[in-house]
Amino acid sequence: MSFARVRALVVVGVLAVAAVVFVIVALVRDTQGGSTSGSDCPAGSAMADMTLPDDPAEVTVKVLNGTNTAGLADSVSTEFKNRRFNTQTPGKSKTKYKGVAEIRYGPDAVGKAQLLRAYFLAQSEMEYNAKRKGATIEIVIGSRFQQLATTTEVNQSLVEVGEPTLPPGACVKPVTEKTEEES
Repeated sequence: MSFARVRALVVVGVLAVAAVVFVIVALVRDTQGGSTSGSDCPAGSAMADMTLPDDPAEVTVKVLNGTNTAGLADSVSTEFKNRRFNTQTPGKSKTKYKGVAEIRYGPDAVGKAQLLRAYFLAQSEMEYNAKRKGATIEIVIGSRFQQLATTTEVNQSLVEVGEPTLPPGACVKPVTEKTEEES
């Protein structure tokens, strides 16, 4: 065996040992192990569903008109319905809203609210309420609203806004695997 071949085998062997050591150290020092389990959550904390939905049909929205423009909530609700969202009967907000949109959600809809935020190109105001029950999201359309984003703009906006952030005082709800019947 030539010296060059022996040297190459020694280098490959050292690299393999270094890789094994690196993997073992990474596994031992991993601090993310319990972050999704919810087992170390304080009592009474809301369990937030951080999962981004795969299909808009998994999201239920209720659009409220926060302007003086008649029929705005109806038209936005129809747009969401055409994009395969589940919609509830639109309504009128008790207060006027001057921004683009206000997205109101609870712990069961954190990931879903993040998806809806992308439809307003991250120009919406997110309002989390830990006591809010159910996964229905209320959207108050404001006076600066012009139109929902296109599919391409939504995808770009999702990249920009990133993963949903855990609301204050909440813990991550454990992810359950979907069975073939649910898929």
